[in-house]
Amino acid sequence: MGAEDNIKTVQTLYEAFGRGDIQTIIENVTDDIDWGAEAASAVAPWYGERQGKDEVADFFKDLGSAAEVLEFTPTTFGSNDTEVFAIVRYRATSRATGKTTAMNVHHWFKFRDSKVCFWRGTEDTAQSEAALSD
Repeated sequence: MGAEDNIKTVQTLYEAFGRGDIQTIIENVTDDIDWGAEAASAVAPWYGERQGKDEVADFFKDLGSAAEVLEFTPTTFGSNDTEVFAIVRYRATSRATGKTTAMNVHHWFKFRDSKVCFWRGTEDTAQSEAALSD
């Protein structure tokens, strides 16, 4: 696969996320996926590193239980033959507090054998902490 194919795969994953179709995401990652939302904080239940498909599914369950995603709009993609970088406009409301965040999040995907083998996401953790805290 080349750069354009990898971008198309990421776009497919984002479309699946928008539909709530986590199974399509799981089918497009390797069995030994290294998945993580990088943050020094532990306030958001989706923060931290996860290994394997089951833990990726838990990531989405944790995200969905804590936040209602109101917007998830990819704005920019960059790629080479093994990696894709994306900037996504993200807006969500905390289910616990009702507070809303709006930010750009950054995603880094690595590919092996046409599947995602590594993902890291970064976000404005101060906004997330404020939204999730009373």
